[in-house]
Formats: sequence, C-alpha cells, structure tokens
Amino acid sequence: MSAQAPTIKDLGSSLPDAIRRFTPPPRFYPVLATIALFIGMFGAGSIRYEGFSSPQTILSVLVDNSFLIVLAVGMTFVILTGGIDLSVGSVVALSTMIAASTLRSGWSAPLVIVTVLLTGSVLGLLMGLVIHYFEIQPFIVTLAGMFLARGLCYVISLESIPIKNGTFTSFASGTIEIGDYFITPSVVVALVVLVIAAVVLHMTRFGRTVYAVGGSEQSALLMGLAVAGTKVGVYVISGFCSALAGLLFSIYTLSGYNLGAVGMELDAIAAVVIGGTLLTGGSGLVLGSAVGVLVLGLIQSFISFDGTLSSWWTKITIGVLLLAFVLIQRLFTRRTT
Repeated sequence: MSAQAPTIKDLGSSLPDAIRRFTPPPRFYPVLATIALFIGMFGAGSIRYEGFSSPQTILSVLVDNSFLIVLAVGMTFVILTGGIDLSVGSVVALSTMIAASTLRSGWSAPLVIVTVLLTGSVLGLLMGLVIHYFEIQPFIVTLAGMFLARGLCYVISLESIPIKNGTFTSFASGTIEIGDYFITPSVVVALVVLVIAAVVLHMTRFGRTVYAVGGSEQSALLMGLAVAGTKVGVYVISGFCSALAGLLFSIYTLSGYNLGAVGMELDAIAAVVIGGTLLTGGSGLVLGSAVGVLVLGLIQSFISFDGTLSSWWTKITIGVLLLAFVLIQRLFTRRTT
C-alpha cells in the first residue's frame, strides 16, 4: 500500500515548525538589527554617492577604526557584567604618551609594547579591586581612573611627542593587499582580538560567568561561580584592551599626545550599546560591538563623501542612534520580563 501524499493542511501545519527552526534565538535580535542598520546605511550611501559602494569603503572604515574595535571589545566585557569603564579614553592617551616618550629615550619597541600593556592591565586591576572589594560604583572608580590617567599624561609631557622608531613607522606604513584593495596590520590585530574575545566569552567558564554576573550577581554567587575574580578580571581585560588600543592609536597617529582620545570612551560605549549589548548586563556579543564601530565609522564616511556637512553631524547622528537603541533595549527587556 503506497504512502499517502501530504495534504495542503499537513504542509500548512508543518510550516510554523520550519519557521521556528530557522528563527534565531532572541539574544541575536539586537545584533541582527545592528547588522541590518549597517547594510541599510551602506546601501543608501552606495545609491547617493559615487564610489561609496566600493569594498574599499568598508575596509577603510576598518583601517580608521581598528583601535576603536579593540577598545569596544574590552568595554563589552565590562558592560556585560553590568559595569562601566570611563577611564579607557584616558588610558589610550596615556599609552600613546608612554610609548612615544620611552621610544624617544631609546627603549626597544618590544620593551615599550610590554610596558604599555602592563601599565594598562595594572590600572584595570586596581580599579577592579576597588570596585569589588570596597563596593564602590564603577562609575565613580573609573571616573577617578580617567582623571588619574589623563593627569599622568601631563606629567610625562605638556607637548605632543613624535614617534620616529623604525618598528612603529614601518608598522604604520605597512599594508596587506586583498586583490585590488588593502588593509593595514592594525586591522589584523583588531580582528584577532575580536576572535579571541568571542572564544573567551562563549567557550570558556570565565565567559559564561561574565554573562551570569551580568544577569544576576546574587544568583551567580549562589551557584558558586567565581564572581570576585570575574568582576576584577573584566577590568583587567578592559585595561589591557585600552593599552593595546593606545598602541594602535599611536601607530595610527605616529605621536603621543596628552589631549588625544578625548571622548573616545563615549564612542566605545556608544558602539557597544548600538551593537546590542544591554547596559544592565547579561546580554550582548563582541561581534555586535564591532559592527557598532563600523556603523559609527560609516557615519563618518557619509560626512566625508558628502563634503558639505559639518563634522558635528557625526555626533548628532550617533546621539540619535544611541537613544534609539537604548529605547529598543528597554522595550526588549520589558517584553522578556
């Protein structure tokens, strides 16, 4: 006896199951929204401006914002735990000053790099310890860290310090050809940091604890998770990423400047939020933060291609996008609670 062919009714009943099978989990919705925004902006720019549709436009955004991607990765770890780090911009500036001044004094490039990364990590460690063990709000502690790092910049030098070291200049001028297009070594560093951060967050016990602490610190304690080590650890990661971003920024500008990276901490926070990470913690992806950086960079590309708009429109647009994504997050959290 032959099998009976499926009826239209049977096909109709199986259709919702098929749709559910291919529907991504809700935690991916904010990231998908950011990706859709980026694609929409790129499409609009390609229609409006000649040459905007070139792949080099996106690659140039990566080149110009590689240091911000690294900075946003570190900020993502902190915000996932429900914290904040306002010191990152000043640590970037301090890193450029340390690098420029030590190179001018004759230090070797590897020693300078290690010194800068250790400095950023130690600053992050100190802030993390104060935040957790003295139970002081991260906003206050990292605000103090911001003033400390910026003040140390002025202690090192009141003037901009040029970087003439051969290793740094060759790294700055180096390019990696991709067919007819190119990227810089800084982009490779940023992408490697992004991949490592994604692996840590999603394939290690530490990463799962980061999400647990952000979801509910009390519940994480009751489950026996290493809350103290995790809360301190994310600030060490943020400090390390800030120092690394400072090295990339010093290579990008080939100088150390005490007024450099002013407000960069706000750009990093904006990129993380636009990338879909909840400010309350517990939900978000480093991939979303990277796409958030690309969105900010694409806004700057719009300004450059137009040629008639003031650079202040970048800040205005970022402010509007940030408010919109915060409102979307609020609606999302209300619906899921």
